[in-house]
Amino acid sequence: MNKKQRLIKGLKILGAALVLLIVTTYVLTFAFINKSVLPIYLLLPLGIIGVATTIYTLFKGIKTVVSALLDP
Repeated sequence: MNKKQRLIKGLKILGAALVLLIVTTYVLTFAFINKSVLPIYLLLPLGIIGVATTIYTLFKGIKTVVSALLDP
């Protein structure tokens, strides 16, 4: 895989991380707004797993972009 393909792959991963960031923020907000009903018990664990996935995806995308730009 050459540098251009690796850079494009990294940018796609960062784009997916951006989508995950928006979705998980919405899920967590929805879970905390509806405290008195059942969705908090269903959506809160999904939101926490989504946040962990988002953080992992962000770091993976940044690592891919930096390695595409700086590796010889």
